[in-house]
Amino acid sequence: RGKDVGAEQNFRADLDTGYPGEVETLFIFDEEADPGLPVATQVVAEHVASGRPGKAEVLVAGPPPPGHTGKLNAMMLGEQRATGELIAFGDSDTRPDKRVLRGVVESLLTTKDAGDSFAPVLVNRTPRKAGDALYALMLNALYSPVAAFASGADRELPFIMGQLMVFRREALSAIGGVACARGQLVDDMYIGKRVYESGFRNIMSRSPLFIETGAMTLRQFLPVCRRWMSFSRNGMPFSFTWRQWLVGVHFYLSLLLFGAALGYGQPLYGVPAAVAVGFIGWSQLSLHHHYGGGRMPGRLFWTGWGVLLLTPVVAAMNLLFRDVNWRGRVYHVDGRAALSDTGPMGAAA
Repeated sequence: RGKDVGAEQNFRADLDTGYPGEVETLFIFDEEADPGLPVATQVVAEHVASGRPGKAEVLVAGPPPPGHTGKLNAMMLGEQRATGELIAFGDSDTRPDKRVLRGVVESLLTTKDAGDSFAPVLVNRTPRKAGDALYALMLNALYSPVAAFASGADRELPFIMGQLMVFRREALSAIGGVACARGQLVDDMYIGKRVYESGFRNIMSRSPLFIETGAMTLRQFLPVCRRWMSFSRNGMPFSFTWRQWLVGVHFYLSLLLFGAALGYGQPLYGVPAAVAVGFIGWSQLSLHHHYGGGRMPGRLFWTGWGVLLLTPVVAAMNLLFRDVNWRGRVYHVDGRAALSDTGPMGAAA
């Protein structure tokens, strides 16, 4: 929904994945008036006219009914219309290279009892503004390296991230299809949880999926961060998130100790705490770099600490305000970050 940064290049990449088997690609929009639809229509028409391998079509799902996110509504139509042996779902703000789809399918088909496989995500562009840098650090430092570590040698996790996920048909059948996520804000993670509870395995592949960003301001980043924190609260188990909690506890305890030392007029006693605060922020920048993120400009180094300083602010916002703005729609959520039954979804102002 909407026209993402680099939408045309993203759509072209969706049709040029280098996958060696048969591929059918469905671009699914909420409405005919969507600004991204003409772009997809043109890209698909050029693809068909060129005679390149792979079928492609543009579909309109219509506005989601109450209790459904726009993404789930599109996924339900995709599941209904897709004809392949495997079914994949991908986000429009991603740019797959020629390895990632093949890698996800190979992980799925070569792993015993796997019901689905999903790609790790990477923000690989050089940040232009503060929002770009904070989003990159959120994914490249606070999430993706932790997911790679927690998944172990088997690359298995009790949830999935839905930027690119591929399912066996029998796994989807076992959970009643993607429609099982009705009422969930975090539909992809919930689907992965249901697949896991049904006796199948969720496998994370190794080739990263690139997330496209560009000129995101701090103000634009805040609702994105709110969504991700809502997702993590309802979609990621504590057995995974305790690592991020530990980083946060270390950071704020060190900050508190440093402030206390200054308050008591004993700055020398605060040096170890100050060193800890500095190291924690620098470690976020280092993780971003080593995971494959774009070069961080010196003027944005502060975001290594800023991404942690924003966390309690955003957590408080999620407790005080139960409306989540996602791709131009407002979703009313309850205390568990699930969709509330008390009111319909509306368009964002």
